[in-house]
Amino acid sequence: MTVRPCLPWPDKRLRTRAEEVSEITDEIRQIWQDMIDTMEAMPGVGLGANQIGVMLRLAVVDGSTERGKAVRMANPEILHASTQLREHDEASPNLPGVSAKVKRPRAVTVRYMDENGEITERDFVGIEATSVQHQIDHLDGKLYIDRLSKVKRDMLIRKSKKLTG
Repeated sequence: MTVRPCLPWPDKRLRTRAEEVSEITDEIRQIWQDMIDTMEAMPGVGLGANQIGVMLRLAVVDGSTERGKAVRMANPEILHASTQLREHDEASPNLPGVSAKVKRPRAVTVRYMDENGEITERDFVGIEATSVQHQIDHLDGKLYIDRLSKVKRDMLIRKSKKLTG
């Protein structure tokens, strides 16, 4: 079990778009496993690779109650999003100690390369839909705070700095 440290805000890698993955290798599988170990240790329901300093478009999501059902994704992209929104309290280990309510589509259809290198499409609903959208934002160099007003975002950043600094 390898738990990797999460990059602290405002590390510039958190604002950088991650690179596409061309094939699934043993190295990619190990990164996914480290990501799952890191996610479980938080505990969280998802993690993007750039959150731990790996600048590849890799994400893991596990919203199951019993855990151990992580979906491993390379190059995830949203094909369809529901018009119905769902509000959820979101947080990030990169900005510890703070969270905020964010509205996102309740369901999404995502295309990604799975652990076997196959292109897969899957529907995500509820917490997993929120998480996969949150992870894709990370891979695009965005954080959930970017979806908030400037006033709210600045307040959360100050609070996190106070808690960790």
